[in-house]
Amino acid sequence: MKHIIAPSLLAGDFLHLSESLDMINESQADWLHIDIMDGRFVPNISFGQVLMPFIKKGCNKPLDVHLMIEEPANYIDEFVDLGAEVLTVHYEADRHLHRTIQRIKDRGIKAGVAINPHTSVDLLDDILEEIDLVCVMSVNPGYGGQKFIYQTIPKVKKLRAKGDERNLKFHIEIDGGVGAQNAEALLQAGADVLVAGSSVFKAEDPLKMIERLKAINSPF
Repeated sequence: MKHIIAPSLLAGDFLHLSESLDMINESQADWLHIDIMDGRFVPNISFGQVLMPFIKKGCNKPLDVHLMIEEPANYIDEFVDLGAEVLTVHYEADRHLHRTIQRIKDRGIKAGVAINPHTSVDLLDDILEEIDLVCVMSVNPGYGGQKFIYQTIPKVKKLRAKGDERNLKFHIEIDGGVGAQNAEALLQAGADVLVAGSSVFKAEDPLKMIERLKAINSPF
């Protein structure tokens, strides 16, 4: 399967949201990545439930919703009802991760777990069989436009090796500082979902940037 490109709406122009969504619809993007931030788990607040229906109405791509929030289990049903097709919660924010993942899967959508840059992939060993996606944060979560943390690449290699050893088929998603300068290395390491924010929306031609990221050779 060809790798997935998921532009992050956090880097879009909120004053012209409909134009950003139209661009995504016309592009080769596979998913639209939506970061939900609460100002508690991360030091920033982004859009939330109020904006989700408008995004869902304006976008014809699957919505990849990343909950950067405390107590994510309290919001699962709400975000599924609002149109999430992939729903990711943070390992660091959930005391009962297995139960939360099962609730997401019971709603019939893909369930993901995100880990911060300081979190070891070894901590996911007991949940890997249950999840559809691991989101490896390659910046400290909370703000767009940060510098990519290159220690992410060996983490991805280790995570992919764990999946291969156990014959598991989960996605590995990279979120933060992804662009043409590191996309190929990430794909070769074993990632298959690239979240691209500033590199897409701040590009001179966002459509061509998405096309460029999608055209990179990958082992999938």
